Amino acid sequence: MHKRKLGNSGLEVSAIGFGCMGLNIMYGHALANQESVALIRAAVERGVTFFDTAEVYGPFSNEEIVGEALGPVRDQVVIATKFGFDIDPVTKQSTGLNSRPEHIREAAEGSLARLGIEVIDLYYQHRVDPNVPIEDVAGAVQKLISEGKVRHFGMSEPSAQTLRRAHGVQPVAALQNEYSLWTRGPETNGILEACEELAIGFVPYSPLGRGFLTGAMSKETQLGEGDFRKMLPRFTPEAMEKNQALVDLLRRIAGRKNATPAQIALAWLLAQKPWIAPIPGTTKLHRLEENLGAADVALTAGDLAEIERAAAEIQVEGERYPERLQAMLGR
Repeated sequence: MHKRKLGNSGLEVSAIGFGCMGLNIMYGHALANQESVALIRAAVERGVTFFDTAEVYGPFSNEEIVGEALGPVRDQVVIATKFGFDIDPVTKQSTGLNSRPEHIREAAEGSLARLGIEVIDLYYQHRVDPNVPIEDVAGAVQKLISEGKVRHFGMSEPSAQTLRRAHGVQPVAALQNEYSLWTRGPETNGILEACEELAIGFVPYSPLGRGFLTGAMSKETQLGEGDFRKMLPRFTPEAMEKNQALVDLLRRIAGRKNATPAQIALAWLLAQKPWIAPIPGTTKLHRLEENLGAADVALTAGDLAEIERAAAEIQVEGERYPERLQAMLGR
């Protein structure tokens, strides 16, 4: 597996990481814990060194799975997790955002214990809390870094202005935003520009459009009970029918490259910047191997230009999130 450096932070990761969220939540088909552990270890065996989780995934249970899986190879991997939500200890429900400095410390201690590690390699603010100055958040993480409990500070879905303010207090090593052929906001909202200027790595989540860009879904797809995509505007039958044009584009390129639509979608991201490292998730070994194969798919300048021309003609149907969750982005 090829390696990439996330900006100038010194943080080196596999070119393709593993987003662990979907192993046991969100998609309505959770793996048993030992199946999840086995899949994560299979990723390690295939060269993946970058694993992403969060306290709110579960909540808490995803971190425990990741910790168990990676314990034997702790010194070979980069573990990223996130803080930023209030979670009721009894109901395990998220009750809103909370990035108060004292809460960040509590969250870090909890994550360290669940992951079974002494230091968090990359600690992201999951969403910007409008009630806490970002300078206070960056300062709180800076203290954790000085104490040896965190190595690097990250952020997820801030505005470019907020990112710059945070970076002025504690250098941000990596930014995790949604980015793919059907979510291209980072190209126009100043985020990629800020990352390049400040030498911050970029970690696209949902790089396969939550499964849609793999070509495995259509307007006839019936999402199961508990699958959170049922609440997303892009996963109505009408939206999926209109957005099929993107999958058709990926299939066309894939046919010439002896690849799959998913591999072209990931290869396209890798071709955008050398400091981009996407984190696709999966619950299936053959999909894991397919995703990792994307690192060996070389798109020519001509391929990229063709994708750009064709994608420019496609109007993506549907917002990324329902209104309540959309409001948390880009603060």
